[in-house]
Amino acid sequence: MNATARATLIAAIILVGSFATNAGAVQPDEMLPDPVLEARARDISADLRCLVCQNQSIDDSNADLARDLRVIVRQRLTAGDSDNQVVEYVVARYGDYVLLNPPMKGITYMLWYGPAGLFLIAGLALFVAARRGRRRAESAPALSADEKKRVSELLGGGPGS
Repeated sequence: MNATARATLIAAIILVGSFATNAGAVQPDEMLPDPVLEARARDISADLRCLVCQNQSIDDSNADLARDLRVIVRQRLTAGDSDNQVVEYVVARYGDYVLLNPPMKGITYMLWYGPAGLFLIAGLALFVAARRGRRRAESAPALSADEKKRVSELLGGGPGS
């Protein structure tokens, strides 16, 4: 195969690949016959986290739990729920963690800013401890001549060194 044919083949593969849509892990038996409801289901499930895979949406995950969540989303839509009602239903069952973009709440602030706060507290504690140690060292009385002699003997310098 010459270079021109190879380049044409690569360009064709890229072109075909750019038109392909990512179907994710949604199985044909899960899809709704109504294209409008299916599009809504895809929009909702793209924002829901797979609790097994953790950083994949339920639309992209092959986990059994993700499949169950996709089915629940479609059942709720078929029952007439709005998109917000479907999301609220899933969040009520699984908590805010099921959302790929969870809302900022009090507990979220603690999770994001708690480690930084602990780091600052630890730094302050180290600073205070270092200052106290320095003060103790500065305020310690000087050694007497006998004490200096004894230290010298203990360190192996012998008497009078």
